[in-house]
Amino acid sequence: MSSPAPEASYTFLGPEGTFTEAALLQVPGADVARRVPAPTVNAALDLVRNGSVDAAMVPIENSVEGGVSATLDAISQGEPLRIIREVLVPITFVLVAKPEIRLNDVQTISTHGHAWAQCQLWITQNIPGAEYMPGSSTAAAAVGLLEKDCPYDAAICSPFVAERLGLPVLGSHIGDVADAVTRFILVSRPDVLPEPTGADKTTLVIPLPEDHPGALMEILDQFAARGVNLSRIESRPTGQFLGDYFFSIDAEGHIADARVADALKGLHRISPHLRFLGSYARADRREHSVARHTSDEAFRAARIWVESLQQND
Repeated sequence: MSSPAPEASYTFLGPEGTFTEAALLQVPGADVARRVPAPTVNAALDLVRNGSVDAAMVPIENSVEGGVSATLDAISQGEPLRIIREVLVPITFVLVAKPEIRLNDVQTISTHGHAWAQCQLWITQNIPGAEYMPGSSTAAAAVGLLEKDCPYDAAICSPFVAERLGLPVLGSHIGDVADAVTRFILVSRPDVLPEPTGADKTTLVIPLPEDHPGALMEILDQFAARGVNLSRIESRPTGQFLGDYFFSIDAEGHIADARVADALKGLHRISPHLRFLGSYARADRREHSVARHTSDEAFRAARIWVESLQQND
């Protein structure tokens, strides 16, 4: 995919200094583009949908905590959107506090929910009595410490934010997993489809049209029969009524690949309201193996053979 024009505009889960902004800055040209921080994932995607910006960078998956539910839910409904890129960012956390606060004084800590979950071991060992106060992002929690009458004592954020704000660091490398990584996606309106690279990923939202024994197996069979491997599958409630779920799936391959396109056709027959969220290059550029009988050439040969049988003598 070609680099965006300098006049491109983006939004990201703000404020400035979040891991999400760090992910956005990996996009060619984003450093000179207009960047608009958004307070929530929904707010960021709304800016894309109404045309205020060209694309939004939001978190979708963490190597420790799994899928980011706010993003999975937000892109599964509303006006359709398209994932055009993914970015991986190594995650490192520090504990910062108000200038007068020492580690033993910390009673309440604010941060994003995923960051809190990823630092539980360190928190338990060092300040076991600390209570959690949810924050919209790690950077927002750190910024809040500078506000008058801030209701919490400390925040978990990135080292970059701590340095930029000049906040005292009470603990470094406090994450429970040293090599934790968060996956971010760049989302645009559905008028862009990146070209296949041979190392691609396709993301889908598949609702169950009806709940019956084997319903999930019917969906998975569409991939398995065509040799399409899944790298992620998660169930999320639709919010309509208790027990009603949809599946968020990442499949290896591009919709331009015959095996993936054929799987989508089969899925559409089962679940006509499935949502195609895009085919895009994998951030790790890892290619996947394709069995001979599921290659594009095998699908082409099979189609030609069937067509030859249908021809009148």
